[in-house]
Amino acid sequence: MDIRYPEYYKQFSCIASSCPDSCCKEWSVSVDDQSAAYYRQLSGPLGDRLRAVLQDTDDGTIMVIEDGRCPMWRQDGLCRIQAELGHDALCQVCRDFPRLRHDYGSFTELGLELSCPEAARLILGASSAEWIMETVPGGEDADYEPEIMDTLLRTRSEFLDFLNTTYLPMPQILAVLLLYAHDVQAELDGGETACLDPENALADGVAFAQGGDISAVQAFFLELEILTPAWENRLRSPASGLHWENCSKALVRYFICRYWLQAVSDYDVLCRAKFVVVACLLIASLGGEMVETAQLFSKEIENDADNVEAILDGAYTNPAMTDVALLGLLLKGVSL
Repeated sequence: MDIRYPEYYKQFSCIASSCPDSCCKEWSVSVDDQSAAYYRQLSGPLGDRLRAVLQDTDDGTIMVIEDGRCPMWRQDGLCRIQAELGHDALCQVCRDFPRLRHDYGSFTELGLELSCPEAARLILGASSAEWIMETVPGGEDADYEPEIMDTLLRTRSEFLDFLNTTYLPMPQILAVLLLYAHDVQAELDGGETACLDPENALADGVAFAQGGDISAVQAFFLELEILTPAWENRLRSPASGLHWENCSKALVRYFICRYWLQAVSDYDVLCRAKFVVVACLLIASLGGEMVETAQLFSKEIENDADNVEAILDGAYTNPAMTDVALLGLLLKGVSL
């Protein structure tokens, strides 16, 4: 089985008490069954404390936050479980975060989550889109149609090659992405092979674009689940205009690598391309420092499955996310 990961993946190391944020606050931690059983049979003060804060829900066991933080968090920024029992005693979520793993049967892709400040620094500081490839024993038969995955792999690679070499400004890159995704979707639906043609795509986009209201996009995000007051404040008091310096090629690459192949599950690549476009537009509209803004977006949106699903649905139902509205925001004032 092939395992693929970006060059920066193995450079990650938790910076613990030096972190400007914390994965030990705001989130209720999901605890896997094996770890929950282990914690509940521990003796001594730590075992008593864990039994008091573990809670069973319809979705599994969680560790309930107290005063906005995980009850295992210590004042020095470290985890009590890790300090007293070692790293291997952490529950699966805490052992893995911010590492991502996407298993596709015959191959696996690894990555880092943008919601971790140190991971965000590595992701957004990466100048290369090169993958490292390792071959290990194992693997399973794919439970999807190989032809669909072949299409997604080919088209993702084609767009990433374009992204790495183009000198177009970011709004036009995103417009090309949106229009290319329509062609890829048509191929997935049984049509002709998609071909990336930036020049013609932009000409079509300029002719098609109209309207577009970034405040309507911001209002949509205000309707989603909000985790922190900082995020709500950013949405209610955004920067003036669109700050495209906050949307780098590395950010677009991260979103494409994380979401494009997920369309193998439902054959819907268009809504995922719109997710990328909308995410970039929102991040550009909020201003601030690039890494901090992108990391906060990811913490609020990507780590909440309901929020991600709402955006994917909104790609087809929300007036702020129609093709004409998004192209209007991206190509306003462009003449070809």
